[in-house]
Amino acid sequence: MKNKVICIIDDDPIYQLLINKIIAMSETEYDVISFKNGKEAIESFKADLEDNKEMPEIILLDIEMPIMDGWDFMNQIEKSLSGKTKKTAIYIVSSSIAYEDKEKAKTFPEIMGYFSKPIDSSKIMEITKHVTKSK
Repeated sequence: MKNKVICIIDDDPIYQLLINKIIAMSETEYDVISFKNGKEAIESFKADLEDNKEMPEIILLDIEMPIMDGWDFMNQIEKSLSGKTKKTAIYIVSSSIAYEDKEKAKTFPEIMGYFSKPIDSSKIMEITKHVTKSK
């Protein structure tokens, strides 16, 4: 059986390293893929879907990134990958504590939650258990 996939979309290499370690230590059955911005992720997902590969089960998405930020990523998901992300649970993981960002996240049905950085292993376990239960 293939492992499930958690995708991290974040431009901070230190955060990516930390979250990879947290996921590895949390003993989940997830592999991790990472992208520096939303544009890289969208392009990769489109190519994967053309090759009949599945979308990741979980996306941990930062809001503030260069090239394509988290909100632009969400708009692109809705436009170009609509209907193909049914099995993907998207969680915002951001250093932004702005009320406006938390409210904006609620306008996207694909976004399952909003977490402030840094997240720890208990949050990862919470996310993976929630996704497993909802499948």
